[in-house]
Amino acid sequence: MQIRGEFDVKMTPQPADEAAGPMGRFTLAKEFRGDLTGASRGQMLAFGSATEGSAGYVAMEQVTGTLGGKTGTFVLQHSSTMTRGTPRQSITVVPDSGTGELLGLSGSMTIDIVGGKHFYDFNFEMA
Repeated sequence: MQIRGEFDVKMTPQPADEAAGPMGRFTLAKEFRGDLTGASRGQMLAFGSATEGSAGYVAMEQVTGTLGGKTGTFVLQHSSTMTRGTPRQSITVVPDSGTGELLGLSGSMTIDIVGGKHFYDFNFEMA
């Protein structure tokens, strides 16, 4: 099944960590609307290159909410890059992370930012 919706995100910078080197650390808080409704909390590590438009990030977030009328939680794993403005995204449901009615959930997500608004496309299956 494929769905699309909108979300708001708040990224809060965390204190610098000498052990992390040039990486930025952030906490994430999202609110999802559409066929996926709910909230997520997570953490992100990011790096911005000296070359404009080149960067990368990794993140983990736990989503709590309702997906296609079913409630529960699941975890998304992010590993994405941008090469001189061209994005390459990998956002995947962690296997066996679904709980409640979302037990057995698998899938992947992409994110688009249009006019300052965040949108998700979520392709998923229930086992």
